[in-house]
Amino acid sequence: MALKLTLNNLNELSQVAGRILEYTSSSKRYLFYGEMGVGKTTLIKELSLQLGAVDIVSSPTFSIVNEYVINDAKKIYHFDFYRLENESEALDIGVNEYFASDNYCFIEWPQRIPSLVEDDMIVIKIKLEGIRRIIEIII
Repeated sequence: MALKLTLNNLNELSQVAGRILEYTSSSKRYLFYGEMGVGKTTLIKELSLQLGAVDIVSSPTFSIVNEYVINDAKKIYHFDFYRLENESEALDIGVNEYFASDNYCFIEWPQRIPSLVEDDMIVIKIKLEGIRRIIEIII
């Protein structure tokens, strides 16, 4: 199943994030695909906020993974695999344990870890069309 949403401007971000969480309530592991600068981290920030993140959400480009606490003492793990040279680097940080937890996992640049991607992960593809962003959610 797939759902396409259009984000015309940042004023609509909260509404779009709410629709994504409503549509994808069956899973907690999300794969974010899109070119550099398309808004993956911005969308993850809003999703995290709506889930109740109490920490400041920022890009984990250099740390590879950031951890955010959400209101019910659960966590969000935010990954950015852009800088990985190979999948073994993800394994070295214990990515399998993160993925196996009952916490949310938001994964940017999952194409860097193709053999670690599982079929039940939610795919979110973001494309820029002019000033609009087209967001396709595949479950």
